[in-house]
Amino acid sequence: MYISQQIAAIAVSNVLAGRNLTLALPEALKSYPNATQQQRGAAADLSYGTLRFYGEVNAYLVKLLENPLSNEHITALLLVAIYQLLHDKADDFTVVNQAVKAAGDAKPKWAKGLVNGVLRNFLRQKVALAERIKINEVALYSYPQWWINKLKNQYPSAWQSILNVGNMHPPMTLRVNIKKSNAQEYCQLLARQDIEATQLGMQAVMLTKPISVEQIPGFAEGVVSVQDYGAQLAAHLLDLNSKGLQPNMKVLDACAAPGGKTGHILELENVDLTALDNDASRLNHVESNLKRLNLTASLQLGDAAIWKSDKTFERILADVPCSASGIVRRHVDIKWLRREGDIATFTQQQSAILQQMWQLLAKGGKLLYVTCSIFNEENQQQIDHFLQKNSDATQLPLLLTKEIDRNIQLIDGQLIPTNQHDGLFYALLQKA
Repeated sequence: MYISQQIAAIAVSNVLAGRNLTLALPEALKSYPNATQQQRGAAADLSYGTLRFYGEVNAYLVKLLENPLSNEHITALLLVAIYQLLHDKADDFTVVNQAVKAAGDAKPKWAKGLVNGVLRNFLRQKVALAERIKINEVALYSYPQWWINKLKNQYPSAWQSILNVGNMHPPMTLRVNIKKSNAQEYCQLLARQDIEATQLGMQAVMLTKPISVEQIPGFAEGVVSVQDYGAQLAAHLLDLNSKGLQPNMKVLDACAAPGGKTGHILELENVDLTALDNDASRLNHVESNLKRLNLTASLQLGDAAIWKSDKTFERILADVPCSASGIVRRHVDIKWLRREGDIATFTQQQSAILQQMWQLLAKGGKLLYVTCSIFNEENQQQIDHFLQKNSDATQLPLLLTKEIDRNIQLIDGQLIPTNQHDGLFYALLQKA
């Protein structure tokens, strides 16, 4: 266990220093190249868990230490161990002993004694400490105070639910390729292989327990893709088969990487699709996804805020960069890396992309604006500002069939995150 604790502590300390967990964790794993697969998996679980509940865990540590430690690694090691003592299934004795061993490996002579003393003190005072920190909202919900305040203001009746869902483990949902199967048939296939799952909609299947993509039947053959249920709405809301439209209509998927929505559009209709992204490595992911699905699109490297084309498009999907506040359970580091001032930066970027994409939209065409945010500044407020500046734009109602929206909570374009889907925002605009 102590190897896993060490790796997790390295990753957590790097995130708290400002690094993204998707980069920090692989780097931390390199420090222990001989770690077993089990130790590596446990390290990932500890890293995600500690950051998911960092507000709570750190509140305990602050109460236990007279002064903050200057050694960031030992601080992170204590955070990891306290997370385990609060939320992990491992017994207390093992967690403490392994953490002390890890502290010994970390070299500061004082570390073993301090870690042992702090953790045993935590176990003795656990009940009393819990009473002292429960009045602290950052500790209670494990979010920054500005985040909590924003949700209280914008969702007065749902803010606690949104915070709590954001601390859950994310569901693993599959999108069934209707060119090859359907959700009902695929659920039957999973049942034959003893994989428990629930059909959510026409194409969505949620696994009871997440498994690796290598274990997903038909994944390599393009029968299914991994995609959140809420994100699966995008291709449907884009209104690809309206009366009068041709099968080969021109569609632009802006900010396309990693290609989930790109593939879904092409599964639904045979359109002339251009996939745009400003990151070459991420555009490679789009290409890989399309290859697996045996689908084709024109891949373009470019910034959607300034990209130009000699043709216009009848449909544009603008899945814009955002705070990612609606998918925080998948990216637990976001809570602690984001700053309140970042929202203004994102809204400026979104506005620039929206305005540029509008220039590329054909007359009578439709643009679907999408974020994975629950903050109103990035969502309806952004759309309201755009409508004020563009008299040729109209916001259309979002229409979903019962087969698609069976389990969806879509309120004025906003998906409130639940245990079945993430928190996304959709707005459909039409050009006069």
